[in-house]
Amino acid sequence: MIKTRSPKLDKLLATNAWLVYAFFYFPIFVLVVFSFNGGRRVGIWGGFSTRWYGSVLQNPEVLDAVKNSMIVAGISTVVSTALGTAAALAIDRYRFRGRKGLDGLLYLPIIIPDVTMAVMMLLFFARAFDLIQLIGPRIQLGLGTITMSHVAFNISFVAIVVRARLGQLDRSLEEAARDLYASAWQTFKRVTLPLIMPGVLGGALLALTLSLDDVVVTAFVSGPGSTTLPVYVFALVRRGVSPEINAISSIMLIASISLVGLSLLFQRGPRNSEEELPVIDTLEKAL
Repeated sequence: MIKTRSPKLDKLLATNAWLVYAFFYFPIFVLVVFSFNGGRRVGIWGGFSTRWYGSVLQNPEVLDAVKNSMIVAGISTVVSTALGTAAALAIDRYRFRGRKGLDGLLYLPIIIPDVTMAVMMLLFFARAFDLIQLIGPRIQLGLGTITMSHVAFNISFVAIVVRARLGQLDRSLEEAARDLYASAWQTFKRVTLPLIMPGVLGGALLALTLSLDDVVVTAFVSGPGSTTLPVYVFALVRRGVSPEINAISSIMLIASISLVGLSLLFQRGPRNSEEELPVIDTLEKAL
């Protein structure tokens, strides 16, 4: 006899879910609402106003921080996407010595705390700069070190997303391409890459989001003139919360949610095999 679920239990679980969501998202809702506060005091409502958004957009320090963030995020996303995709393909499709060890190390930047990652990168750059200065000019921390650090931890996130996409890929499509006398490069370019492209784009957007939001690692490896927006906001918070911080945080929040939403959208696999057939048709015409 199959037991049916209790209506009371369903209501209890639903109530618990709503309470959990309220616990997580109510502070965010309050933050966004008070970013439109016309008064200077954060906790006292002074009427609806967009003055703080205008103040943020006219602040040269904020604009410089946004510029630095976009430079770092753009470069690190492109590099980490290329390297992460290559790593995912190598681990998933090829067998070589040290493959299992490399597979385990791939998860290390995700597992270890951000502070540990930041200290590791700082020590690495300190030792590398000491060696470089023996034969060349003096190098300092800046946008270059921040970008390399972001590439270091973003590769793992991209590789995991792409590997998840590779796990959904029907390998018979690649075999069909080889039966049509396609070379390994043609098979990758016209079959494999188009099919894993949603995963690649999803991983790229996730890397972009993580790069734009990172504070701990960036704060450790940044130098003069290389302050990114999250680090700038963190420095402002240490001096006291202001409505301007609420406006900056709201903008960052909307950007992050949008990028994560796009990443999840791209990671969705094809709903049926009919969406994969045009790939083989394109290959047949090309060959």
